[in-house]
Amino acid sequence: MNYIIEYNKLILSGQEVVSKKVAKIYKYLTDICTGKIRSVYVYDEFRADHAIDFIEKFCKHSKGEWANKPVLLELWQKAFIAAIFGIINKETTARRFKEALLIVGKKNGKSLMASGITNYMFIADGEGGAECYSVATKKEQAKIIWQEAKNMIQKSPDLNKRVRCLVNSLCYDKTNSVFKALSSDSKTEDGLNIYCACCDEVHAWKGIDLYNIVADGVSARKEPLILITTTAGFEREGIYDLKYQEATNLLNGLYDDNGYKDDAFLPVIYELDNRDEWQNPDCWKKANPNLGISKKIDYLERKVNNAQGNLINLKNVLTKEFNIPETSTEVWLSYEDINNPETFDLAELKPTYGIGGADLSSTTDLTSASILFRVPNSEILYFTSMYWLPSELLEKRSREDKIPYNIWYEKGLLRVSNGNKVDYEDVVDWFCEIQNDYGLYIYSHGYDSWSAQTYVKRMNDNFGEIGHPVIQGKKTLSSPMKQLGAELRSKKVNYNNNPITKWCLTNIRADVDKNDNIQPAKTSNPRRRIDGFAAMLNAYVKYLDDEDDYLRLINREI
Repeated sequence: MNYIIEYNKLILSGQEVVSKKVAKIYKYLTDICTGKIRSVYVYDEFRADHAIDFIEKFCKHSKGEWANKPVLLELWQKAFIAAIFGIINKETTARRFKEALLIVGKKNGKSLMASGITNYMFIADGEGGAECYSVATKKEQAKIIWQEAKNMIQKSPDLNKRVRCLVNSLCYDKTNSVFKALSSDSKTEDGLNIYCACCDEVHAWKGIDLYNIVADGVSARKEPLILITTTAGFEREGIYDLKYQEATNLLNGLYDDNGYKDDAFLPVIYELDNRDEWQNPDCWKKANPNLGISKKIDYLERKVNNAQGNLINLKNVLTKEFNIPETSTEVWLSYEDINNPETFDLAELKPTYGIGGADLSSTTDLTSASILFRVPNSEILYFTSMYWLPSELLEKRSREDKIPYNIWYEKGLLRVSNGNKVDYEDVVDWFCEIQNDYGLYIYSHGYDSWSAQTYVKRMNDNFGEIGHPVIQGKKTLSSPMKQLGAELRSKKVNYNNNPITKWCLTNIRADVDKNDNIQPAKTSNPRRRIDGFAAMLNAYVKYLDDEDDYLRLINREI
């Protein structure tokens, strides 16, 4: 049986209530398994069942009402394991996925499943000298998965007589393999040759150093596995946020030829689709696939009831039970709101006047410029955009941030400036190029009030006194941002399906104050750029300021 396909059938029928992200990944995996998506990957039922059967036959529960009983996996767990072990490259026979991310609410059996998977990699996957680790920043946390795996082995007569259970390690002498707990305070992280690393509760990890050690440690293995299991958390800008954003980018790009790709990464994210669903019992299973099994319904009902009217409890419930990080910012628009596959050809539309916007990087970050324009007899707001990175950072950012800047550069969607910072002369030259090549004249131009004065002068030298500073704050940006959001939702914004623009739009968080005023939230995360939207918004602010005059100008020849 193909558990991926079976699970997807229940999702499509509504019998399994899941998040949009889970529905999307299992649709994609089903399309791979059925050949609907033609690729080098196929489903190997034997290899998938081998891992599942090992866990169900040999692993035992060690705690609670099921103590000493065999582990019987639920369909969602079987589908997850089947995806990891069953989807292989038909030419090399190697597993496709080398890294799997599972985000799920508390008490859904993730530690139990993670222990079973790691035991399989340690004992039954056939790797000689397999080094397996349960990884966390603190030794006590790292030992949770390891201890659960050890308990499983000791409860199983078949495994216990084959594995030596020591105080700090498990040893399988037949393949000379070991399983240990590893933490950032163990002082043994470097020089590892990791086969399987179970990274537990990464929401609490500060920084990315420990993750990078693990990622470097698997590089010598043909079929390693980094398994990340976690709930959401309160630590921002750490590895959780980085992996969540990477997962979101991948999911958004699954059916988009220009989207982010990473064939080795499997993200499965159980969460509420929006914050408002937390009081709706029909939605609770979106973040809790084991609800009614390992996670009791009455337990969750009590947690929800206690959170009503109690902000402290609410913060914990949203984050730990439903995987909605409670921060000062909120997700602005969904991918469905943002996504617009419509494109246009400047040469065919022949716009006459546009309004420019720019977001200049202060040092080495992404720089963006955008031109908003309309054409007669159309309500569509068109945006054409360009992006820049320093040439010295192109490959580094592509590799380390796992963002396809290099591909975008090859497609002409992004340009580079010589050296280690963006030359704003290149931005001015692009505006001139659009005007000279397409006859699209810059009527007005909005820019961050902190922008370089040399850039502003060069723009005015080329286009006249058209530049207007846009103060970056809620007083100036709140109303335009809300209006532009409404235009995006109604598909009245055509950004030419530019993948960089789309990516920037998916990264936006709205910083909301007590009066419901908003502005784009910038973060220190280098993978989460919003510069494309910032340039669009600066142009849109000036468009609203000059809308009547601008529309009279473009319609005067009709």
